[in-house]
Amino acid sequence: MLYDSYFKKPKDVPLLLDKIRKYSDKTGSVRLMEICGTHTMAIARSGIRSVLPENVQLLSGPGCPVCVTPSNMIDMILDLSQSPGVLVTSYGDLLRIPGSVQGDCLLSRRADGGKVESVYSPMDAVKIAEEHPDTEVIFLGVGFETTAPGTAACILEASARKLENFSVLCLLKRTEPAIRSLIESDDFAVNGFLCPGHVAAIIGAGGFSFLPDDYGLPGVVSGFEPADLLCSILELTEMLARETPELKNEYTRLVHQEGNPAALALMEQVFCPSVSDWRGLGQISNSGYRIRDEYAQWDAMKKFALSPAEEKEIPGCRCAQVIRGVLRPSGCPLFKKVCSPDNPVGPCMVSGEGACAAAYQYE
Repeated sequence: MLYDSYFKKPKDVPLLLDKIRKYSDKTGSVRLMEICGTHTMAIARSGIRSVLPENVQLLSGPGCPVCVTPSNMIDMILDLSQSPGVLVTSYGDLLRIPGSVQGDCLLSRRADGGKVESVYSPMDAVKIAEEHPDTEVIFLGVGFETTAPGTAACILEASARKLENFSVLCLLKRTEPAIRSLIESDDFAVNGFLCPGHVAAIIGAGGFSFLPDDYGLPGVVSGFEPADLLCSILELTEMLARETPELKNEYTRLVHQEGNPAALALMEQVFCPSVSDWRGLGQISNSGYRIRDEYAQWDAMKKFALSPAEEKEIPGCRCAQVIRGVLRPSGCPLFKKVCSPDNPVGPCMVSGEGACAAAYQYE
């Protein structure tokens, strides 16, 4: 693959950039979108935008899982954290994401007496439930296909241990329906996609073949090193210049065409696709994972009869537009004026994978 061909020696980097410029001269202006928060941060940190031709623009899409979790779901979780006898657990980033009020997050609720704990894995939450049988332990299962197998495994483990005081609030999202929704939207203006390597490791590179097959758009499954990203951008610009849209796998050292069969089987056993709400994208059919009825006992939505209220956005925040790639973070009137990592307004500035946080820190 290109990674091996061009990056045996550091001096080969200018050669690769020259090839990108050559193809971009033929393409004219192109807009390429990454749909992975790790890609977003890696692109900003490495300064890739600054070395690309001016007519090659990189946009960030809905690749940050906690950013796309809508505010009404966060508000519902915040209320849940105040319930007597309930302990809410999740990954660290979600604890800092605000709902419909700036600064109102799980960490602030914990400071006010709510029972909230950060965990490194879903199994940590299962262990907490086993050690505290008098506490209702809820794990907030957030993420894309990357974290879905681990969440499925914790539900199966809770079932095997017959843990009646454990449940999962499933916030998991499916990547393909969101990308399709973006492409079919009225303001879509993207010429190619950098596909997320971590997601592809689970679902397989073939999981993104719908891009050229259904929409005539090129896609490259990319790794996360600057070399990976530059090679993937080269492949996209070459396909656009030659007008030969395909799906290519640059990340062959980890991603296979068929994905991870064991992980896919685990997800299929525990989850089924369902309609889901996305911040910035709205409600999308089959874009979420629902816990199957066989495991309803460990489904927090059913166990606690939860129902989110109407969604409300924080006034002035443009995270919804940033998530769709129609606005760069610098285009938000709050960016670097009112909104900063020390005083974040919206989730894109809070999350370690958020486009606004990446732009603020590195651009």
